[in-house]
Amino acid sequence: MHCHDDEVHFPSSSTRNHWSFPQHQSFLTNLQSCSKNLVSHLSTTRLSMNRMFESMKNRHSSPRFTQTRSIRRPDSPTQMLNSVTQLMIVKSPLVSSVSLSLIRSSQSQSNRSDWGAENDLITRGLNSPLLCCASLSLNRPNESTQSVDGKDVIQQQFTKAHSVSRNAEERVLISEVLVRTKDGEELERKDLEMEALAALKACRANSALTIREVQEDVHRIIESGYFCSCTPVAVDTRDGIRLMFQVEPNQEFRGLVCENANVLPSKFIQEAFRHGFGKVINIKRLEEAITSINGWYMERGLFGIVSDIDTLSGGIVRLQVAEAEVNNISIRFLDRKTGEPTKGKTRIETILRQLTTKKGQVYSMLQGKRDVDTVLAMGIMEDVSIIPQPAGESGKVDLIMNCVERPSGGFSAGGGISSGITSGPLSGLIGSFAYSHRNLLGRNQKLNVSLERGQIDSIFRINYTDPWIEGDDKRTSRSIMVQNSRTPGNLVHGNQPDNSNLTIGRVTAGLEYSRPFRPKWSGTAGLIFQHAGARDEQGNPMIKDFYSSPLTASGKTHDDTLLAKLESIYTGSGDHGSTMFAFNMEQGLPVLPEWLFFNRVNARIRKGIHIGPSRFLFSLSGGHVVGNFSPHEAFAIGGTNSVRGYEEGAVGSGRSYVVGSGEISFPMRGPVEGVVFVDYGTDLGSGSTVPGDPAGARLKPGSGHGYGFGVRVDSPLGPLRLEYAFNDKNIGRFHFGVGHRN
Repeated sequence: MHCHDDEVHFPSSSTRNHWSFPQHQSFLTNLQSCSKNLVSHLSTTRLSMNRMFESMKNRHSSPRFTQTRSIRRPDSPTQMLNSVTQLMIVKSPLVSSVSLSLIRSSQSQSNRSDWGAENDLITRGLNSPLLCCASLSLNRPNESTQSVDGKDVIQQQFTKAHSVSRNAEERVLISEVLVRTKDGEELERKDLEMEALAALKACRANSALTIREVQEDVHRIIESGYFCSCTPVAVDTRDGIRLMFQVEPNQEFRGLVCENANVLPSKFIQEAFRHGFGKVINIKRLEEAITSINGWYMERGLFGIVSDIDTLSGGIVRLQVAEAEVNNISIRFLDRKTGEPTKGKTRIETILRQLTTKKGQVYSMLQGKRDVDTVLAMGIMEDVSIIPQPAGESGKVDLIMNCVERPSGGFSAGGGISSGITSGPLSGLIGSFAYSHRNLLGRNQKLNVSLERGQIDSIFRINYTDPWIEGDDKRTSRSIMVQNSRTPGNLVHGNQPDNSNLTIGRVTAGLEYSRPFRPKWSGTAGLIFQHAGARDEQGNPMIKDFYSSPLTASGKTHDDTLLAKLESIYTGSGDHGSTMFAFNMEQGLPVLPEWLFFNRVNARIRKGIHIGPSRFLFSLSGGHVVGNFSPHEAFAIGGTNSVRGYEEGAVGSGRSYVVGSGEISFPMRGPVEGVVFVDYGTDLGSGSTVPGDPAGARLKPGSGHGYGFGVRVDSPLGPLRLEYAFNDKNIGRFHFGVGHRN
């Protein structure tokens, strides 16, 4: 069943109901043939009708039909009713063909002779075949039956026939209204008779009706949905004119056959038709079921629709579903300046394997949108779009994916701020220089070589990533990393009395594998080797700090560690305010006796709730370390990304920690939003268990809270955060950061 009602066809002449898409040409031909026959009848009887009306006006002074009937000339009312029967066009969303016959009851020749010689003309008019049985074809006009002037073709053909249309508004008194079968018998099912009678609005016993009102009630009976045809018949009886609606009920619903529905769940189909089994087929209920099925496809963005519906013998309803399967998927590269087709650098198979839409599947627009987002997330495309096109006459679709590639790589320079540095106004500034290639060998493999340099810290990194290992069907990625870094050690060993600084140098190399294993869930496993130690401002190795606290776990200038890493992340919708959960575990493997052996776990959770235009964001993080680990690897509490109102690491540093934060952000103007927050952090009393107790030597409280307010600005560099916070000692402090809090 097509979603447009004006293309639904219900022939009433057939013994079975068939709803399909008619061919407009044959449909119009049939209507025109019927129209020509009726025009012929009307032409031959027009003169007789005019003479009949003229005779009746001369014989009876009163224009009221009830008075004409009161002189007991039984043929006169029937003549009036039949004479105004004309072909009319009816607009009905469900009915495509209904016949209306107005039949005059037979009268004996002796009764007709009582009229006298002056009524012979009327009698001859009544013998017209048209007056005995006039057909009324009711059709919903469509484009095939519209003329260039916007008028219905059928109406144009019957312009002459409507010369007596004024008589269609004249009223005839009806003494009785009945509902019968097409053979004139009583309906076996009284409930259907009551449905038909309940549908009537104008036709009531002892009421004066026009042909138009009868016609409208015919439509109401058909539109009730229980009948496939309805023929009103007027019969002149001794008690007056009896109006019978001869109806043909639909079949009882005994079964359902659904064809070509490959993705539509059978349970959904059964539920859509469940209430109709064993009952007379109701067209309105059937239409609702078809609408629900089409809605199922629409909600899921699937190219599918109910294309045809038949009622077979025995009350079996057959549905035919049209589902557009994907015939072929092709990739077309467009020039980023001209938009013309060009040769791409990316391999076709590299893009195709990113798509979840495959050949033979029913095309889904929602799935296509996800595929577009996936290809864009590769980072090598500037623009991506999918264009579905019909694949010939097969009922399938061909998909063309247009891709505009970004420049594959180049050099870049930038800057930033280190959140771990608090001494000096310029000591936290960092400059960076990098070379990157986003699409090595056309396989979306990425190479990045970067150098970041500040007054104190520096990082040199080489990183190679294959986002999807070739031949793997689990979307596993591989990353190889080599890094040499020098970072401030003040998070744990800061606040030196002599104002001296120390740095932690690390040489790191590792291999990691990551892959998604459930929707919104991803996992990472890796093996990382680290060689780390402390140095003073002149670059000399250090073993102890100013308070004689050890800086390494091994007692040497460096600690060597081989870490096995496992991480699982739930990202929600990906938005900063959405739910996020991350769990990380690192296990030190003592392959050599001097290598460190410990276990460290860390977890973070974030939850956002929208309250009108504002948003409440709650975050909680915590961790614990067991074993022998380097003191500078202790959990540091306090600072811009921890407890605001304190310097970096000023609250405490321990084997364990818990930090919670709550904030409410609200829009202010344009990209600027305000925020009010409160933070709390504690080392759970574990500060003294860190080798050398660096927190106790520096009199760190071990726990503390802060609160304040700030503004956020959405900039091309990312969110810029400027905040002012008070700690539990009522000391205020500004915090500036780039990006969201960890």
